Amino acid sequence: MDVTEFQQWVNDYYENRGWSELDIFIRIGFLAEETGEVARAIRALEIGRDRPDEVTESYINSREALVEELGDVLGNVIVIANKYNISLEEVFNSHKKKLSKRYSDE
Repeated sequence: MDVTEFQQWVNDYYENRGWSELDIFIRIGFLAEETGEVARAIRALEIGRDRPDEVTESYINSREALVEELGDVLGNVIVIANKYNISLEEVFNSHKKKLSKRYSDE
């Protein structure tokens, strides 16, 4: 599946669930929440959680959790992009252009 197909799949899936109709500020809150969950997953991978009330997961399980949370972040980013009719391809190209221009002297 390429990025355009995935963006369309997310659009269709979220629309079918009624999730696309949430207010954009609610969606931004979801994105912030999921970003925090990415941070938590990375912490578990890198230094552990060191909590007696939590089971320490294997590296494989912790990595799978990170993959899942990154997917949740990406899903929210796609919903935001779709709301403003922005393709991920446009985002990728814009980001590449910005960084290439910014660091072209290096």
